Amino acid sequence: MSQSPSTETDQESAADAFTDECVLVLDFGSQYAQLIARRVREQNVYCRIVRHDLPAERIAALRPKGIILSGGPASVYQDGAPRCDPELFQLGIPVLGICYGMQLMCKALGGDVAHTTSREYGRASLKVAQHRSLFDGLPDSMDVWMSHGDQISGVGEAFETLAYTATCPFAAIVHKQLPVFGMQFHPEVTHTPLGSQVLHNFVIGVCGCEGTWHLADFADSLIEQVREQVGSRRVICGLSGGVDSSVVAALLYKAIGPQLSCILIDNGLLRKDEQAAVISEFTNHFKADLRVVHAEAQFLEALRGISEPQEKRRRIGYAFIDCFQKEAESIEDAHFLAQGTLYPDVIESGAAPDGPAATIKLHHNVGGLPEQLGFELIEPLRDLFKDEVRRLGEELGLPEVLVWRHPFPGPGLAVRCLGEVTREKLEVLREADEIVVNEIKAAGLYRQTSQSFAVLLPVQSVGVMGDARTYDNAVAIRSVNTDDFMTADWSRLPYDLLAKISTRIINEVKGVNRVCYDISSKPPATIEWE
Repeated sequence: MSQSPSTETDQESAADAFTDECVLVLDFGSQYAQLIARRVREQNVYCRIVRHDLPAERIAALRPKGIILSGGPASVYQDGAPRCDPELFQLGIPVLGICYGMQLMCKALGGDVAHTTSREYGRASLKVAQHRSLFDGLPDSMDVWMSHGDQISGVGEAFETLAYTATCPFAAIVHKQLPVFGMQFHPEVTHTPLGSQVLHNFVIGVCGCEGTWHLADFADSLIEQVREQVGSRRVICGLSGGVDSSVVAALLYKAIGPQLSCILIDNGLLRKDEQAAVISEFTNHFKADLRVVHAEAQFLEALRGISEPQEKRRRIGYAFIDCFQKEAESIEDAHFLAQGTLYPDVIESGAAPDGPAATIKLHHNVGGLPEQLGFELIEPLRDLFKDEVRRLGEELGLPEVLVWRHPFPGPGLAVRCLGEVTREKLEVLREADEIVVNEIKAAGLYRQTSQSFAVLLPVQSVGVMGDARTYDNAVAIRSVNTDDFMTADWSRLPYDLLAKISTRIINEVKGVNRVCYDISSKPPATIEWE
């Protein structure tokens, strides 16, 4: 095995080499930063999220066609508030500031920012004063989404107004000499129905992008890069049966065929009958080498007595690496390790070069492999969002059952079994989870929902079954709808369906006497409970 792990710069090269059209999003802590990037990519323009304090010299070296300053929770007058390098406004590259980004831009270029008497949050009616640049081809009035505590109180002589609302006289502005724009509202959210057109006007109209980012072409580029990188050596791939690892396997199989070996770690944290389903689907669609490692005992021992979510993830990651390493050592000439890391994983783990440094989650497949593992890393999906991966899977000819399978967390059922994880709890959770998924499929709602599952809660409650008093487990049902998994809304499942799921779980799953439905959206909640 090689002892020369790839660098982060190497891992980022696939997308950068494919297109010379890139827009950068400077992240000031916005919950919508990734959504901005996705909306830009919908214009067939590649977009990267980078640190808010990236020096202007580094930004210029990346040669972006445009720069977007995201929103953020801070006030521009707050001590320690995030700042950008003011020299970036002098690069001649078009800049769009959104919400906090607009306020920061305005303050740097001579405008005034004031704290409003009350935070403005929700829909507003925007009046367009000038139908050019950002608002070319848009109506005189449009609904937009506001979310701010500060707003621009004066623009001086440097800016002119493009749009306004009843409470925000400078809802959109443009600098008179520089290609610098700002908007107080959020064009990236679905609550601004014409927001995509506003971003289109910036990316295509102002920045001059031609829209050369196409997944089919990107797949061909990736396949060629993998062939060139791998040569005649062997690649091993961790397979879980989810869409991410399946698309990675399909991509690698097209690139190198029999040089690919896949390893499935049965960690005891999979869904009911999942190991058999993965093996069947894999062998039906690939002819590559597949090895199954039975490691339930090792993982459950590692999790014994552990309740804290991040510590669960950490221990599962270490156990995974240990199992994977032992199996990989038996594969002759195994030089590369392929993983289904996605762009949100890279961003949220703080693993992206030039990217935001905050770690939201621990991902054992992002920068978590110890150097002694000794593989050169291949992460062909690390530039893509989940919806892009699904579309790529379709381009590669994967069947619908694989491409549209609901996501399953890397740590498996351990993060849906709240509190300490035991074999007995996992069996209860598996049975309940299977009922949830099967009933949603039977109702024809599996493709209409984005992720549906059961959660075993660490509480017991009193119930009555027959003539006897019970004190048993509570199960929560979680079902969400989302396009991007960065924001999500709870699914409005029919009452009759919820009643059927609840009745079946209580009647058929021993040890459960109460079922609840989670009606929390993301944000503020996350999709998974841990």
